[in-house]
Amino acid sequence: MTESGKFHLTRRHFAWTALGLGATAAAGLGARTEWARDHKRRLYDAAVQPGVTGPNSLQAHAAAKSRLYGAAVVPELLDVVGVAKGHSTDAYTHLVAAQTGILVAENAMKWAALRPTADIFDFTQVDRLLRFASLLGKRVRGHNLCWYEALPGWFYSKVNKDNARQILLEHIRMVAGYTRGQIHSWDVVNEAIEPAHGLPDGLRRSPWFELIGPDYIELAFRTAAEADPQAKLTYNDYGFETGRPADTEKRVQILALLKRLKARGVPIHAVGIQSHLEAAGDQPGAGLQSFIRDVASMGLEVYVTEMDVSCKGLEGTPAEQEAVIAQFYRNYLDLVLAEPNVPIVLNWGVSNAGSWLKYSWLTDTWDRRDLWTRFQESRRQQPLLFDDNFNPSQAFWAMRAAFDAARPATSINA
Repeated sequence: MTESGKFHLTRRHFAWTALGLGATAAAGLGARTEWARDHKRRLYDAAVQPGVTGPNSLQAHAAAKSRLYGAAVVPELLDVVGVAKGHSTDAYTHLVAAQTGILVAENAMKWAALRPTADIFDFTQVDRLLRFASLLGKRVRGHNLCWYEALPGWFYSKVNKDNARQILLEHIRMVAGYTRGQIHSWDVVNEAIEPAHGLPDGLRRSPWFELIGPDYIELAFRTAAEADPQAKLTYNDYGFETGRPADTEKRVQILALLKRLKARGVPIHAVGIQSHLEAAGDQPGAGLQSFIRDVASMGLEVYVTEMDVSCKGLEGTPAEQEAVIAQFYRNYLDLVLAEPNVPIVLNWGVSNAGSWLKYSWLTDTWDRRDLWTRFQESRRQQPLLFDDNFNPSQAFWAMRAAFDAARPATSINA
């Protein structure tokens, strides 16, 4: 959801430089290098611990209920060469390999990452992810083909009402065609509904709406289906999980959009509920459950596509916050996994490691305060299932227990 992966190396190196202490630059670098080696060894030991891997992993517990568990990853962090040779010692790679059955690129398949210029497509990181998944027998989701954000700089000077339709068609045909047969599901259109904008049918005022009109959504789905007939096509959105009036209205408008698409025979197979949630906020309830059942009645699946739980606004110690977050995970997953048309759950990242490691967008929220304060605050965020040292957090056990308690999923549009 947030563009961040492409800045990984720059921010990590900046953090090392800014936080490094030592009598001299050389001594400081040596100390940091030794610390990094020790930290990496500890991360590796945590990533491969038998108590949470193999039959004890999230992917194994999800599979026992006919479900897929997965996460968003940064492809450039994956040791594909080591995996291909059968002896990778990279902790991040092992964690992803051990826990997930389906992967999605955090940023590598967005427009800005794929199209450095209007005429050039760069599939380097896409190839890396697909290769990694192929070596380990994992599925891959595509995210995304049409969104109002993460557009490249050239878009705003080159795209207009005369050529926007053709550029969108070209992009979807190229990208979905390039990955044809290798993608489980595409987020074809991302975040097209925003009732607060006051447009007909609750649509968001976006570049695509302004340049093409409301039919850009149908156009995107039909083009994606032609480019990759095997992929399940998904409408993906956020901010409609709770019982707040704004969330309720957004659910109404999303359901109306789905009904319009189905009535027109538009190929669509699933709805993605992003599930960026706040532990101090409202707990989703009956309204979301009713939405999932309404979606099922249309013959559509529901995917939890980007789940994390922010501690924003939570009181208490880090341990107390962690317990609240874990309970929030359990309550939410018990709600959605009670429905058989929810076969997939993905987290938006795998580890809570801070911005210097860049594993979660929530731990990389930079503001105008001093660096040390930012660093401390980012470390307090614990939205995912593994802590800074790759040990399972309480949320890990909560999610695994939720999979165990869930009814088996049933694919309704295989």
